[in-house]
Amino acid sequence: MRIIDFHTHAFPDRIAEKTVGKVASLGNVESCLDGKITSLLESMDSNGIKQSVLCSIATRPSQFDNIMKWSHEIASDRFVVFPSVHPDDPLACDHITEVADAGFKGLKMHPYYQGFTVDDPKMYPLYECMQECGLIALFHAGFDVGYPQERIADPVKFVGIVDKFPELKIVGAHMGGWGDWDNVGKYLVGKQIYFDTSFVVKLCGKERATELIKAHLSEYLLFGTDSPWTDQGEEIKMINGLDISDELKERILWGNAEKLLSALQ
Repeated sequence: MRIIDFHTHAFPDRIAEKTVGKVASLGNVESCLDGKITSLLESMDSNGIKQSVLCSIATRPSQFDNIMKWSHEIASDRFVVFPSVHPDDPLACDHITEVADAGFKGLKMHPYYQGFTVDDPKMYPLYECMQECGLIALFHAGFDVGYPQERIADPVKFVGIVDKFPELKIVGAHMGGWGDWDNVGKYLVGKQIYFDTSFVVKLCGKERATELIKAHLSEYLLFGTDSPWTDQGEEIKMINGLDISDELKERILWGNAEKLLSALQ
């Protein structure tokens, strides 16, 4: 059991059903799990997944304390928890430091859900703080199925952030840009930014996904599913079905993630 899923979500039991239903309705999508921790753990056990990075998203500044409380409750050897800080939080930098001091390894940022543009200068102090604290910044990247296609998280915007904050460990979910993979290939491939693989094979197709994966830096690829919105087992099969070397599959499925997470211990 060595696979590491670098992009998952779950919610406290009391709000899981409501939250999953709301997101499903917003994006006109169906979930594969009910959003509860126990269901995610069962899925992991069924599919040989050692660890999942479990991401929260603060949609309001006031949610930070509750997110931190829950993050402490669920953190374990199976779940690497990434809390979240809202960009409009007047104590954002203090809270980023609190996340790091508590031993968490990263933060999840979602431009659509949190109402910011990736390269807006107002975000620079937060990125600087994340960089200084040695945290991983896992961004939703590209468009979002539940929102109009505004260019607030597109590949071009990540280029400047990668260059301006060279020590910040940035993960661009959905292979660097959901629904905008031509621009991922044009602007981000080959840059020192991690991509997770969530949705890429399903939506790009095997041929395009293989091209992107082979073109990018092999040590900057991470397996991700965005569970509960995809089936973890199916996503593993998709990666194993690509025309890439066994060595690269191992790097994607666990090696790169293990190295990245171990470096922050």
